Amino acid sequence: MTSTLQSAQSNEAVKRPGRWLALSVLVLAVLLVAVDATVLGLATPYISEDLAPSGTQLLWIGDVYSFVIAGLLVSMGSLGDRIGRKRILLIGATAFGAVSVLNAYASTPELMIVARALLGVAGATLMPATLALIRNLFHDPRERSLAVGIWGAAASAGAAVGPVVGGFLLEHFWWGSVFLINLPVMAVLVVVGIKLLPESRNPNPGPWDLLSVTLSLVGMVGVVYAVKEAAAHGFAWATLAAGLLGAAALHGFVRRQLTMPVPLLDMRLFRNRGFSGAVLADLLTILGLSGLVFFLSQYLQLVQGRRPFEAGLAELPAAIGAVVAGLIAGRAARRFSVRAVVCGGLAAVGLALAALTVVGQNTGYPLLGAVLLVVGVGAGFSFTVTADVILSSVPGEQAGAASAVSETAYELGAALGIAVLGSIVTGVYRDFTGPDGTPAAAHESLGGAVEAASDLPEHTAEALLDAARQAFVDGLTHAAGVGAAVLLAAAVASWFLLRGQRLEDGVEHP
Repeated sequence: MTSTLQSAQSNEAVKRPGRWLALSVLVLAVLLVAVDATVLGLATPYISEDLAPSGTQLLWIGDVYSFVIAGLLVSMGSLGDRIGRKRILLIGATAFGAVSVLNAYASTPELMIVARALLGVAGATLMPATLALIRNLFHDPRERSLAVGIWGAAASAGAAVGPVVGGFLLEHFWWGSVFLINLPVMAVLVVVGIKLLPESRNPNPGPWDLLSVTLSLVGMVGVVYAVKEAAAHGFAWATLAAGLLGAAALHGFVRRQLTMPVPLLDMRLFRNRGFSGAVLADLLTILGLSGLVFFLSQYLQLVQGRRPFEAGLAELPAAIGAVVAGLIAGRAARRFSVRAVVCGGLAAVGLALAALTVVGQNTGYPLLGAVLLVVGVGAGFSFTVTADVILSSVPGEQAGAASAVSETAYELGAALGIAVLGSIVTGVYRDFTGPDGTPAAAHESLGGAVEAASDLPEHTAEALLDAARQAFVDGLTHAAGVGAAVLLAAAVASWFLLRGQRLEDGVEHP
C-alpha cells in the first residue's frame, strides 16, 4: 500500500507542469547567496582601506555571516517545514535584499560586522528552502539528480559572475555597490516566485521549539568562536568558556531532540551511514577550501597587483569546472559509484591545494589557473553528489531539516575554514620583519601594509611591501598545506562512509 502511494505521488510529481520554471526561481536564490559570498573577497581590500578594520575585525567581517547562518540553518529549515518553504524563501529573499543595502552603506567596521550578521539571518532562510523545494518538486530520482546538478551549477555560476561583475563595479564605483547587485535579483525572485513556486510543508510539523533554536544558535556560534579565537590568539579563559558554553548548548540540543515527540531536527537521520558520510564530506571539503578562497582574491590583487576585474576573471576556471562537473555528476555517480565520484573529487581538490604550497609572489597564471580548474571540477562532483545523497535519504516531509543539515555543514565548514586557515595566514603574516619605521598597522593585514606604505619614502615603502607580501605568501602556502591534508583525509573517510550508496533510490546496498 505504501509503495503504491509513493508511486502515485512520484508519477504526479513527474507530470507536474512548470516544475522546471519553478527550478529557475530557486536558481535565482542560489545565485543571490553565491554572488554575495564571492564579491566580498574582492571588496575586502577596499573595505580595509575605507573602514580601516583591525586584522581581527577583518576576519569577523569575512566569517560572521557564516557564524550566524550556521547557527540558524537548522532552525530556519525546520521553520520552513512548518510554515511553508515557499513562504520562508520569499520572506528571506526580501530581507536579504533589504539588509544588502545596510551592508553597502556601512560606515564603520562594527556596523559592517553587524550588517553581515543580519545578512546571515536572512541567508539562513534561503538555501535550505531551495533544496527542500527541489526535493518536493522532483520525486523522480534522475530528474532530481539533474535538478540538484543545475542547483549546484547555479551556485558555481554565481561564483563566476560575482568576481567578474564585482570587479567591474569596484573599478567604476565604490565598494558598497557590490552588495547592491543583490537588489534586482531579489526583486525578480520575489515577483516570479509568488506565481511559479508551489507551497510545501510538513503536514504534521509539531511546534517550533524556541529553546531548541536558542541552543542550536548558542552552540554553533560558541564552538566556532572558540576555534577561531584559539587559532588566532591561543587559548585563554574567555575562549575556553565560549567553547565549553557552545559544547554544552549543542549537547543540550541533541538531548532535547532525542526526547521531543516532534523534534526540530530528527537525530535519527544520522543513523543513515550515507547521510552522515555526505554531511561529513561537505563539512571537511569546505573547511579545506574556504580559508584559501577568502585570501586568494587578496593574493591576486595585493601581491600580484591585478586589478579587481582581472582578479575576478582569473578565478573563472574554478567556477567553470564546477558548473560542468555539477551537470554530469549524477550520471557519473550512477555509472561508477557514489563513493568513487565523491572520493575522486575530494582527492583531486586535495592534490590541487597541495600544488599551491609552491606558489610565490610571481607565480605565473598557468599554474594558478590549472589549480583553480581542478578545484572547481573536484568540488563540483563532490558537492552535487553529496547533496543528492542527502535529499534522497529522507522522506519528503523532512526535506527542509535534511537540507538544513547539509547547508549547516557547508556554512560551519566555511566558518571553521576561515577561522583556522585564515588564522594561519594571519599568524604567519604578523611575524614579518619590516624596515625601521614600519607602522603597527602594517602587521594587522596586507591591506594595512599597502596603505601604510603610501605614507613612507619610496625606498622604505618598497622594502615594507616586499616583506609583507612574502609573509602573506608564506602564510598562504602553510594554509594550503593544511587544506590539502584536510581534503585528502575527507577523501579517505568518504571511501568508507559512502560504501554501497547509490543515487537511484537513496537506499544503502551491501
